[in-house]
Amino acid sequence: MTSSVDQPTVTLPGEVAMPLVGFGTWQATGRSGYESVRTALEIGYRHIDTATAYGNEDEVGRALRDSGIPREEVFVTTKLPPEHAGHERRTLAASLAALGTDYVDLWLIHWPPQRGGGLDTWREFLAVRDEGLARAIGVSNYSTSQLDVLIQATSEPPAVNQIRWSPSLYDPQVMVEHRERGIAVEGYSPFKTTRLDDPVLVEIARAHGVESSQVVLRWHVDHGVVVIPKSVTPDRIRANFDVFDFSLNEDELRRIDGLAG
Repeated sequence: MTSSVDQPTVTLPGEVAMPLVGFGTWQATGRSGYESVRTALEIGYRHIDTATAYGNEDEVGRALRDSGIPREEVFVTTKLPPEHAGHERRTLAASLAALGTDYVDLWLIHWPPQRGGGLDTWREFLAVRDEGLARAIGVSNYSTSQLDVLIQATSEPPAVNQIRWSPSLYDPQVMVEHRERGIAVEGYSPFKTTRLDDPVLVEIARAHGVESSQVVLRWHVDHGVVVIPKSVTPDRIRANFDVFDFSLNEDELRRIDGLAG
């Protein structure tokens, strides 16, 4: 088991340390959702990603409490649905109640609201952060131009933009644009658009004695991109976390980058 202190992190504004490998919970509901989060925490994950829209904040919160792990040792993310724009505080209050916590480590606007790209919502997020209800705030599924609307209006960039990301979607310009703005990239659905039987991934996996899926996750880590794989299968949950004992060299990273297209 890898302890939380061994995990690489990215530092968000306010010196908030966000583990680069998290546990995604989309579609993980009910008993299996609860058990998958408990399993992830027992294995060593210290970053759990949920959302109001997932309908599983109760299960996530109960798993966190039952784990016995101190709250401050687990990085918890939840998200505001775009249709809840204008009801930010009510939504966050419900999330905190369901999660059984006084704060979240990261609160995201799940998708850009249709009206104004979420500028009013972003201002409310800033106020919530300043009040300590969220240690860091960010967005999800925003384009660079949509990020710039928020930045130009408030001079406050989101700490994180959670976007779909994988080797096939790799775009170095997107990476540059985020880093120029001081925004961490967090990737979701790392396997959905990935051919795990691609010869490049298979060859690199064989060289390291790991699985192709683990190579994909390590590729995120070595690029400094947060990644949140999801599973409700204990063996897969464990394998997705077992990516800290090897790293990819520059040539391997370049070859995986080349899978985009």
